[in-house]
Amino acid sequence: MAIPDYARTNFNTLLRAAGDGNLALMECADALTGEKRYVIAAVGRDGGDYVFTPFGHLADGNPCDAYLPPDPYNPDGFLPNGDDAGPA
Repeated sequence: MAIPDYARTNFNTLLRAAGDGNLALMECADALTGEKRYVIAAVGRDGGDYVFTPFGHLADGNPCDAYLPPDPYNPDGFLPNGDDAGPA
């Protein structure tokens, strides 16, 4: 699975911001649901103003339950939920 250029660019920007000490954790409201989200943002300056660029929010609960990792046996697939992952 190839990671798209925009995702790689955003990740590299996030790494630079972390290396420079320019990350923030902000409490925001989800634009669709209004729920609280804790957002990771890069911090920059525009003249005398601070500019926050959001990159994503932290997963609620156990983040391992929120995502399916890539399947090492299928380059276009993801591991299923549960313990039955692996080659057939």
